[in-house]
Amino acid sequence: MRLTHALEYRRVYDAKVRKGAGAIIVHVAPNGRPHHRLGLAVGKSVGSAVARNRVKRLVREAFRLSWRAWPGAPAAVTAGGAAGAGGAGGAAGAGVSDAAGLDVVVSVRGHADLTLDEVRAMLARAVAEGASVLRKRAQRAERGS
Repeated sequence: MRLTHALEYRRVYDAKVRKGAGAIIVHVAPNGRPHHRLGLAVGKSVGSAVARNRVKRLVREAFRLSWRAWPGAPAAVTAGGAAGAGGAGGAAGAGVSDAAGLDVVVSVRGHADLTLDEVRAMLARAVAEGASVLRKRAQRAERGS
């Protein structure tokens, strides 16, 4: 559930959906998969290698604990139901298909020490805003067709 190749990161950046929340900047793009994927871009402005690795661990853990509640998470995964048992958590009617996973690239700005709860809240807010932008784009594209 991670982005691993430069082309995957480039595709997310090229989607041009960028939202910030506190010390976190999130780039999102639909991935056509039934789950979300995470990519990290933590630069040296965050601090030493130890500080960067700590931030990356926090973001990965926040992703692991929170991705099921994000917009577009499949109902089959969130509710533990059978595959094909439903749409994408209410987003299906808003132009997001059943395979409504997102590729999420998280960048972290210089910051004070962050807690896991703070990272989870910032990540959830930024991803929700990004997913909202993607839904609006899909609705505009449907109306324009």
